[in-house]
Amino acid sequence: MTPLRAQAGRTARRRLGLAATALVAALLAAACSANADEPADSLVGKANDAGALTIGTRLDQPGVGLRTVDGRYTGFDIDVATYMANELGVDSENIQWKEITSATRESALTSGEVDMVVGTYSITDERKQEVAFAGPYFETGQDLLVRSRSTDITGPSALDGKRLCSIKGSTPAERVKEEFAQDVQLVEYNRYTDCIPALLTGQVDAMTTDAVILAGYAADNPELLRVVGEQFSEERYGIGLRKGDSEGREALNKAIEKMITSGAWKQSLSRNIGPAEYPIPQPPKITER
Repeated sequence: MTPLRAQAGRTARRRLGLAATALVAALLAAACSANADEPADSLVGKANDAGALTIGTRLDQPGVGLRTVDGRYTGFDIDVATYMANELGVDSENIQWKEITSATRESALTSGEVDMVVGTYSITDERKQEVAFAGPYFETGQDLLVRSRSTDITGPSALDGKRLCSIKGSTPAERVKEEFAQDVQLVEYNRYTDCIPALLTGQVDAMTTDAVILAGYAADNPELLRVVGEQFSEERYGIGLRKGDSEGREALNKAIEKMITSGAWKQSLSRNIGPAEYPIPQPPKITER
């Protein structure tokens, strides 16, 4: 073979090798892109491998999710989360509770700060752009909490001229003002727990959020506070997990169904919300598949 032909052969082989390398890189990039929505580890895998889970929840809602002064975790959401973890093989003592707010739920999930969220987390199309949901495990709606002796507030339309507790950035209170009572006065606080003493002392006339949350506050003060009982929205609580975790969602849906059929779901609601005479609703049907 002449030197010229040998050089041409080496050039051809080099070009072929570069082309093959480029093809492999393209295939890997496509694979990574196709799996971009898949979590690095499913909830089921994390539970199996670590034997522990970090669960995000609200800890300022009596009857739903509360950390007591002696360090205990109580409430319906706590019971649901504990049941889910147990069904995944994680003992109660291996749950790490992480308090989150409405504004930090998505970021806590996507960053891996928590493995799942069980904390009055309403399923919405907007949120499903960032995270996945199992459930729902409970359905409720927006309502009003008033003093027991307040008989003139029968629903949101009766709030004109009244003072309504509003949490900074609260959409429930804004909904009342926009849709039902344009002359209502919104009085802002940082947390719903700040509304309770204001309501009890007459600084505000009512507070609004989901009925089951209000029922928890009423259960804490059954002789002083009551839920009006006129729901004017629909909220479906789901368990949040990382987007793309179909295995985790399927496992949680099965656990929710088992909690309902076993009677543990109703028992938890009766124990945590029953003192407020909150009517226990029918269990929801799983829709997030």
